[in-house]
Amino acid sequence: MRRKLIAGNWKMNGLKADSLALAQAVFEKSANQTNKSFDVLICPPMNVLGMVAALPHNDVLIGSQDVAETVKPNGAFTGDVSAAMVKDLGASCAIVGHSERRQYHHETDAVVCQKAENAIAAGLIAVICVGETLAEREAGQALDVVQHQIAESVPANATAQNTVIAYEPVWAIGTGKVPTTDDVAQIHASIRTKLAEKLGADVAENMRILYGGSVKPENAKELLSVANVDGALIGGASLKADSFWAIAEAVM
Repeated sequence: MRRKLIAGNWKMNGLKADSLALAQAVFEKSANQTNKSFDVLICPPMNVLGMVAALPHNDVLIGSQDVAETVKPNGAFTGDVSAAMVKDLGASCAIVGHSERRQYHHETDAVVCQKAENAIAAGLIAVICVGETLAEREAGQALDVVQHQIAESVPANATAQNTVIAYEPVWAIGTGKVPTTDDVAQIHASIRTKLAEKLGADVAENMRILYGGSVKPENAKELLSVANVDGALIGGASLKADSFWAIAEAVM
């Protein structure tokens, strides 16, 4: 049985005081939740990642929103933060290939794959994001686009222990628009099929596939009950502890 994962991506939000207060609120809610049937991950921006990770956080996972493409743990790469550095800050996970990185920074599948390999090599869990644009969906290309991203963005050494997939339809992120549950079920099933082709049936069966895209407390229970949806990658709703935790509690 795949254990659900509720992940919060804070994106480029939060100065020190507010970020530490938000993290502390999430940690307290987690500590007060006995016998949790799900895992929790928060991914603060880099400016506070180390400070958040330094707080007592019990079983809450801490992740970065990106890692550098270079395989080197350090060197002349101004502005980059290597996977080794992220690990050293106290993180255990790293998001790679988020649609905003693909769109605004023109990251290709090959770049995303390299970043995932770097994260895994540093001992981090890689959360690899895939998803289609509105134009691609309207053209009937959603399945092909996502399957191609899985084929090219997921490294050959990915396992259910070191990798999580996050499906985020680009057109649904922050827009309030959400695919139908049938659409989500179709995409998630196709992702698992493609993972089986690439990595083997056992790895595919045990690897978690998250849904991301305008997940809110109001729709969380319905989305989290869809077949092959093993959790959620949450953006805006993760910036308030109450709304984030309300989504997490929808697992129960």
